[in-house]
Amino acid sequence: MTRYALRAASVAAALGLWQLLTSLNVDLWLRFSQFPTVADVARTFADRLAGDDYWTDLTDSLTRILTGFLLAAVVGVATGVLVARSRVAEDLLGPVLEVVRPIPAIALVPVAILLFPSNEQGIVFITFTAAFFPVMVSTRHSVRALAPGWEEAVRTMGGGRWRILGSVVLPGALPGIFGGLSVGLGVSWICVISAEMISGQYGVGYRTWQDYTVVDYPGVFVGMVTIGVLGWATSTAVELLGRRLTRWLPRTSYVPAGRPRAARPRPAPAAPAPDAPPPDVSAAVSTGTEPEGARDEHLV
Repeated sequence: MTRYALRAASVAAALGLWQLLTSLNVDLWLRFSQFPTVADVARTFADRLAGDDYWTDLTDSLTRILTGFLLAAVVGVATGVLVARSRVAEDLLGPVLEVVRPIPAIALVPVAILLFPSNEQGIVFITFTAAFFPVMVSTRHSVRALAPGWEEAVRTMGGGRWRILGSVVLPGALPGIFGGLSVGLGVSWICVISAEMISGQYGVGYRTWQDYTVVDYPGVFVGMVTIGVLGWATSTAVELLGRRLTRWLPRTSYVPAGRPRAARPRPAPAAPAPDAPPPDVSAAVSTGTEPEGARDEHLV
């Protein structure tokens, strides 16, 4: 509860600072006088929630992002495993993938317009391309990093390729795969919003750009807040799914800082009396309770 309270307090502090700087029209180096206040954005947000266009834009953006992302997840994982496990696939697909990978997905908008008959399919293609490469690269590295002893153990017990794939490769690479899925989802949101601004007809990105063209800055911030909340919600869903599927992994839990318990000092052994007889080593050996030094001397 303390951690949740701190998170809520950080958001409240950021909103309070925003409201203070914009309401006072602070213009030092950054021109906060041009920004809408938090109250203006909240009023515009409430008006949008009461209308139908906002929910239509929300549904269209979610449909585009989920369609492209799910396709990228399936194809990216399959391609990453194939390239990592097959030298022939690496030689055939590797050069093409490495040449196309540095190209920003948003730069493929003209290609999507020329290639696909509708803008909707082009936007899904942009989303797919944005998520595909992070998923593929992360899967490829995760599969290559697996310990070869696991595969050899399965082969020793008579397992074939499909058994190795299902029992070793995919479970062992799951943490890296979900890392790539999380990164790919964030990049997909960036690119789908940009694609909607360029060639969309509906969607959060399209509505945000329209608000900017008509100088409706509170509406622009409503779109930005919506994009941030949607991105956070979808990324959290992917992270929770990853934790669910990899619950067999050892995890380090967060332990609040506290005063460690001091170790109780052990009492020093009492010095033998000057006239005391030497310890009976044979008796100690028979009972198994002789001290370490006496045991070593006896063994010698």
